[in-house]
Amino acid sequence: MEVFAVHGGLFAVAFAAATILPAQSEAALAVFLVTGSFSPATLVFVASMGNVLGAPANWGLGRGIERLRDSLVSLRPATLNRATNWYCRYRRWSLLLSWMPIIGGPLTMVAGVMREPLWSFVALAKVSRYLLVAGAVLSLT
Repeated sequence: MEVFAVHGGLFAVAFAAATILPAQSEAALAVFLVTGSFSPATLVFVASMGNVLGAPANWGLGRGIERLRDSLVSLRPATLNRATNWYCRYRRWSLLLSWMPIIGGPLTMVAGVMREPLWSFVALAKVSRYLLVAGAVLSLT
């Protein structure tokens, strides 16, 4: 039961972290890795799958934002234009920063606006972050 709760909780936090909701899945992964009670490979897989499955929410929102622009009170045209221009400068490599608080969610939305292919979005923005976190945490323990 504990394994299901840990993996289910990690999956849910990683899923939420893939959206514009504030969630720190990297911290949850690090905590579970430090305990040493669970397989690191399984934890990275569960976090990655949660984040990968949650990713299409922001990506899809970005893809449809032009239609929603008038109904979104907090989205100003200048904000979207600034984010789009920044994304054009760094292209898909900016997705390596999608894990960062505050800017990560908007970055993934702009990836949808810019029609970034879902496969590269998932590979750069989702799986790489957990491999880096796991490597860092396991090297310290």
